Amino acid sequence: MNLFLVSSFTEEQLRQLHALYQHEWWTKGRTIDEVRRMLAHSPYVFGLCDPDTQQLVAFARVLTDRAFEAFIFDVIVAPSYRSQGVGEALLDRVLAHPDLASVQHFELYCLPELIPFYARWGFSPDAGGVVLLRRQRNH
Repeated sequence: MNLFLVSSFTEEQLRQLHALYQHEWWTKGRTIDEVRRMLAHSPYVFGLCDPDTQQLVAFARVLTDRAFEAFIFDVIVAPSYRSQGVGEALLDRVLAHPDLASVQHFELYCLPELIPFYARWGFSPDAGGVVLLRRQRNH
């Protein structure tokens, strides 16, 4: 599949990203203003678009110090583009970004059934005994 990469988003692509978010359990309910703010403050964003339709079909973002840690968030592939190698192409582009080449640790969240997918790039649930802690703001 010949998708093209975008790293800054038009207003239409912002709306398409917001629509992608509404189909995922962890991002459903995000407002378009929250998505706009997130894009403005995420230094590395990766969108893959279909060259024929110009439609945003996949997205991921990375927060990092560019030396020790990088956290990959919001890996999403549009349902109609899944099982076609789009997720692989997206992760390949994220991990090949030249600014991230010297980062020691990449981390991400995923459901247990997606562990085999991410294992292809060396991701493992073994975090050396580290436990994720979360504080959630009540709305």
